[in-house]
Amino acid sequence: MSQINLLPWREESREQLKRDYLGKLGLMALSSTILVSLWISVAGSAVEERQERNAYLQSSIAEMDKKVAEISELRNKKQEMIVRMKVIQDLQGTRSEIVKIFDELVRAIPDGIYLSELDRVAGQIKMSGFAESNNRISSLMRNLDKSGKYRDPNLAKVEQNDQLGIQGSVFHLQIGIEEPATDEI
Repeated sequence: MSQINLLPWREESREQLKRDYLGKLGLMALSSTILVSLWISVAGSAVEERQERNAYLQSSIAEMDKKVAEISELRNKKQEMIVRMKVIQDLQGTRSEIVKIFDELVRAIPDGIYLSELDRVAGQIKMSGFAESNNRISSLMRNLDKSGKYRDPNLAKVEQNDQLGIQGSVFHLQIGIEEPATDEI
């Protein structure tokens, strides 16, 4: 007799195809999971590396900011020192000038003039005093004008005062001081 295969070969074939398909599907899912996790790991390490780099750059920037602040502070201190040196230099330069100013003033005052007040304000000397006569005041102004230390004598006020004598008077005089040339730093 002829052999007839009554086994469900089509169903077995379908089952085999189904198993092959599910195996391939599982293999694809597993490989895609591995690839995604590998990509996440690589991307995570790249992000972590970038964050470390950013942290390093921020710390470097903070150090540079500190150095810039130090440099700025040093520049400010330098400017303060230059100003102090200038003040000291000006004081040392004008120390002898005061003596010269008074020396010239003593030489310019004629007999018969008596000073009661002397005030130096911003390049000017304001003086008040008594004179035996107006001619003495004129002589004082001429002497001050001839002097190399003084400029522009200006008689602000003259008042007759009989207590000082017939021609006696009280006067107020302003004179400019020739400032010495200062050296720049």
